[in-house]
Amino acid sequence: MNFNEEIIRWYQANKRDLPWRHTTNPYIIWLSEIILQQTRVEQGLPYFHRFAERFPTVRDFAAASEDEILTLWQGLGYYSRGRNMLVTARLVMELYQGEFPKQHADLIRLKGIGEYTAAAIASFSANEAKAVVDGNVYRVLARYFGIAEPINSTPGKKVFQQLADELLNQQTPGLHNQAMMEFGAMLCKPKNPDCKTCPVREGCAAFATRQVNSLPVKLKKLKVKERFFTYFLYTDGHHILMNRRNADDIWANMCDLPLIETPGEINPYEVLHLKETVDCFGEAVKTAEVLGTHKHVLTHRKLKVSFVRLEHPPIKLKEQWFYIEVENLKKIAMPQIIFIFLTKFFKFKLNSPFYN
Repeated sequence: MNFNEEIIRWYQANKRDLPWRHTTNPYIIWLSEIILQQTRVEQGLPYFHRFAERFPTVRDFAAASEDEILTLWQGLGYYSRGRNMLVTARLVMELYQGEFPKQHADLIRLKGIGEYTAAAIASFSANEAKAVVDGNVYRVLARYFGIAEPINSTPGKKVFQQLADELLNQQTPGLHNQAMMEFGAMLCKPKNPDCKTCPVREGCAAFATRQVNSLPVKLKKLKVKERFFTYFLYTDGHHILMNRRNADDIWANMCDLPLIETPGEINPYEVLHLKETVDCFGEAVKTAEVLGTHKHVLTHRKLKVSFVRLEHPPIKLKEQWFYIEVENLKKIAMPQIIFIFLTKFFKFKLNSPFYN
């Protein structure tokens, strides 16, 4: 049994019909690869279509504002991806005169493009012999060859990359990479892999030793930190007070509502009596109404969020606070939890592919 041939044969018979598989345009492939990082295809597909339609060329992308990019990105998470894409698009205009590069050596120079993404774009667009190693490929290799080295350790990454390089079909590297990734995504899945129909089951070390559920090995994740936010909503029905977040925290440069962060969980009514709250909102806190409390989980953060509505405006504005017309909310990028809250409060839809 030839491992490579069986994987490719399976792929040609079972692959999903995805739009980026019908082109060798490196820009379109780049869009798909970045959008699908840490994202399921089903979730990422509408975003791909939205970006490809709104920005048909890298020149169009480079001309966009960060707010425009992040507004389209709403709901996907990992917002640094969108910011990095804008930097990359502008670098392509500057360094390559708007011609998106195809070669690995050029791609790796761009913001937000690491070894995996550079190898994927180079092999899919130019058939360059670079082996792609993503989560799906790690899983296939770990199980088939019985490798217990942690996939997120430095030695583990080296072992898997070396093995992937050795296995790579030098004549059709793009096809080989697509097949390996799709096989891991559709058949050799993290949970409940379809071993019964697997074409390479007879040579699979994990199947033979009953270690399918224990491979690949991954080091424990970072500890999740809890944070506690109380948001304040002030609106006259036509305008709303918003907050522009700073660049060195979660949701960098995005917009949410004015807030007070406390070191621990606290009743929102108690937050109203804190000196910081009174200093900003004064008499407004006497007619405040708690609208609800929610939990919101990010990659390394667990947020406990409360919303309080104020009947009166604050007595002073912080530098990062600003008023905006309610009808213009769709023009600014917001974290998902703020987006959902405001759409429900104002009972209208904003411009996001995640909710439309």
